[in-house]
Amino acid sequence: MTQQTIGKIWAEALNLSDIAEDDDFFALGGHSLIMAKIQVAITRELGVEIPMDELFRHSTVKGISRHIESRLAVS
Repeated sequence: MTQQTIGKIWAEALNLSDIAEDDDFFALGGHSLIMAKIQVAITRELGVEIPMDELFRHSTVKGISRHIESRLAVS
């Protein structure tokens, strides 16, 4: 569920119709302003705040989804 939500958020923010789980955010044309929009959308959709540096470190849908799920499991 998290991965689908993140994929949808990224597709909307990057104005793309399809994003694979291993596509790199930066290779898709992403930059810091788009990532800020994604950060807000993740908080709104999933109720979890992810610092910008963590979003940059986990720059695939799969990577950030796993990171979010691990944070939610700890909470």
